Amino acid sequence: MRIEGISGCYQKTGGLFYFARMCSKIRLHAEERLPEDYQELLGKGFDGRTVRYLGVNYEEVKGQVLGGASNEEVLEWCYSHGRRLNAEEILIFNSFMSKRGWRDDETDVFIPAAIKEYGLPDDGRLLTDFDIIEMDEGRWHPGLWKEAWK
Repeated sequence: MRIEGISGCYQKTGGLFYFARMCSKIRLHAEERLPEDYQELLGKGFDGRTVRYLGVNYEEVKGQVLGGASNEEVLEWCYSHGRRLNAEEILIFNSFMSKRGWRDDETDVFIPAAIKEYGLPDDGRLLTDFDIIEMDEGRWHPGLWKEAWK
């Protein structure tokens, strides 16, 4: 489903995948433009993994976003109130997040079920949660992940 104003999973903030998406979901929800299907996982799922990795509280991050801070300012706030990530920690985060669903506990059940639920092509191209999200929202193409890592 296409959602005007939502950031993709691979959009980077300070080198981090997904952070911009989490912030955009917070903004869209406050504007009552985030679809109901997306609201259940606000602060959970990948949002929860992101804030826990940074060592901050989702509600406090939400407060920063809704207070008008840019994505970069919110990330800097996270670094000063949680933990600052070095290049290796960013690599580890990006690797985990972008490969979730590929050769892990989601591979055999969650990924096939999500492909079916969203009515996406089950042709072997969609391997990760990010693939499914990006395809469902109309951004996916075969080289997307490669471009993101440049």
